[in-house]
Amino acid sequence: MPLVALTGGIASGKSTIAARLAEHGAVVVDADQIVRDVQQPGSPVLADIAAEFGASMIRPDGSLDRAALGGRVFGDDAAVKRLNAIVHPAVRLESARRFAKAFADDADGVVVYDVPLLVEARVDDPWELIIVAHAPADVRQRRLVELRGMSETDAAARIGSQVPDEARLAVADVVIDTAGSIDETLGQTDDVWERLPKLIAERRERRPG
Repeated sequence: MPLVALTGGIASGKSTIAARLAEHGAVVVDADQIVRDVQQPGSPVLADIAAEFGASMIRPDGSLDRAALGGRVFGDDAAVKRLNAIVHPAVRLESARRFAKAFADDADGVVVYDVPLLVEARVDDPWELIIVAHAPADVRQRRLVELRGMSETDAAARIGSQVPDEARLAVADVVIDTAGSIDETLGQTDDVWERLPKLIAERRERRPG
């Protein structure tokens, strides 16, 4: 069963690609959903976040105040590192559990890990293929403003807080250009699905072991 990583910057169309791959039969494991799951009320991760950043990070109902946490760590590299040291190990364990379940359920299936922070946290994992959703920063900034209602300043800051496009493109085995229409993105995704065995074989030749 191939284990494929799918990554891309904010507003890059990654979710559109993941949904299309799921339509083709891939099992999509969503890293963002895992982050939410491991931060459920009463979880060890949530307790560690409160201990590190203060009880004000927890809402009265026991859930994580994501806006407060985001405001606490955004732009503070040291704080981001401390948060990642709490969250990433738990996400790694839970993603491995979900991969294993998918393998057990269907030995011939394809698992796609939809992971925004691939370059930052998971690039050296044993992926059989890395797909990068890519659109230029100005296109993604416009999407954040027009589709998500962000200000120009906030949109630029969100994009600027992520790794540069060059870092993602450098690890890509396949790049899906999402700057055009959704239909164009879906067409490229369909093509990747059809060529998946060939693409994986080519990666193995380039990156033996």
